Amino acid sequence: MTFRIHAVPLAPFQPLFALSDDALLAIGARRMLADGPHSAPCRVSLADAEPGEALILLSHRHLDDPSSPYRGEGPIFVRQTAIEASPAPGEVPDMLGRRLLSVRAYDADWMMTDADVVEGRDLAGWLAKSFADDRVTRVHMHTARRGCFMASAERA
Repeated sequence: MTFRIHAVPLAPFQPLFALSDDALLAIGARRMLADGPHSAPCRVSLADAEPGEALILLSHRHLDDPSSPYRGEGPIFVRQTAIEASPAPGEVPDMLGRRLLSVRAYDADWMMTDADVVEGRDLAGWLAKSFADDRVTRVHMHTARRGCFMASAERA
């Protein structure tokens, strides 16, 4: 069973880069610069920002179904130069493959069916195994240490 990883869409975030720092602060966002390699994973491009690269840090609702007890949001980085990623079926972007991840499988009603902590290098196998279960319709990936949403996956 194969899967496809999905990035967060770019369109809602493009206008944010034209806002002033005060306007960003008013909506709970911050303009930042990546301070080191692999320190700021962009959820739109599914790539780590280069040191010194401009980003917006803001809260994003990654599970927005009001009927789900797992509804949630949290901080994400978006690179100013982001181009929306579209990985091929079965492809795990390096940004995910290099991190320890918390993975959460959901059914069609947004009820969690399974969860685990996996090394990014083992993500493809975990996703393939999860999507072999007919109940699983999507998987969310978060950083295991900080708990930030990274990306989602669906059966391909």
